[in-house]
Amino acid sequence: MYRLLRPLLFILSPERAHHLTFSLLELARNIPGAMALVGGAKPPAGAAVEVMGLRFPSPVGLAAGMDKDAKHVDALSTLGFGFIEIGTLTPVAQPGNEQPRLFRLPADRALINRMGFNNGGVEAAVERLRKRKPGVIVGGNIGKNKVTPNEEALDDYVRCFEALHPVVDYFVVNVSSPNTPGLRALQDKGPLLEILSALQAKALVRSGELRVASAAQAPHSPLGTQHSPLTKPILLKIAPDLTDAQLDDVVAVVKESGIAGVIATNTTISREGLHTPKGEVEAMGAGGVSGAPVRHRSTEVVRYLRERLPRPIVIIGVGGIDSAEAAMEKLKAGADLVQVYTGLIYEGPALVKRINQACAQWKA
Repeated sequence: MYRLLRPLLFILSPERAHHLTFSLLELARNIPGAMALVGGAKPPAGAAVEVMGLRFPSPVGLAAGMDKDAKHVDALSTLGFGFIEIGTLTPVAQPGNEQPRLFRLPADRALINRMGFNNGGVEAAVERLRKRKPGVIVGGNIGKNKVTPNEEALDDYVRCFEALHPVVDYFVVNVSSPNTPGLRALQDKGPLLEILSALQAKALVRSGELRVASAAQAPHSPLGTQHSPLTKPILLKIAPDLTDAQLDDVVAVVKESGIAGVIATNTTISREGLHTPKGEVEAMGAGGVSGAPVRHRSTEVVRYLRERLPRPIVIIGVGGIDSAEAAMEKLKAGADLVQVYTGLIYEGPALVKRINQACAQWKA
């Protein structure tokens, strides 16, 4: 059905199509059998994996950016995702960059975006997440406000971490978006280690508080089980544009800070190898490219990191996953989990079903 709907959606601007799609998704989940028609399907039992002390129904997740404000977690969970990442959230609501700020490149099966962390603020998202259905693994992707200077960025990350801690299962520190001025400077080893070490220390303190609470609860409390880790895992999301030397710094920071792992990768600022005419791309302006053009580089980064970060350090592969083959490429390169975003826009929800089936067959 999505293949019939996509040409109509592509007539609209990308942001209008985005909002319409979610309106249709919310409508479909209240109509018996409708989710199956759009391609949604429960993951096969054989696709389940255990990572970071959490049991994921499947290794396929939704990347951050699709549901920034956690408005559609319950609806998205019916499409077969093993986990859903919300955000990027900032302490204070901000409108993001001026529109238009999202562009399709159909010839490249790609997008360019310069959204700029548009979101309604972390507190509003927390209230929604308190009401979500149980059983859905949710990650909280956190960032800093545009007006916050890098010297004070840690305060923004801590504020988001503290607010989201009771309502998410893991965290992602986003210092790699190209659409907030100066943000990528936080990928440098010094500031990056400061932010991650501080958050990891807070996570350990929180885990101690939870252990005390768990000891005081009934024996059947879910706290402390292998499926509900007391220390909320923290992941770092990095750019595909880092050099090998910068990736080596990431490896060192991950090991020294003690965080759970890395998400590789965010969008790229590169415009190399695009099939869309150069003039059209230049007219779209600044922003990060996602989709098929990032596939090869993101897989390279996954492989490079896995060679230097042995398990149980976690790697989530994202970038150019628009087929089961592309997902398996990331997993075979060393990723523990994968995420989709742009591929979902071009392929629809059936993409998740196809990847889940391939993962189950691979594990069998």
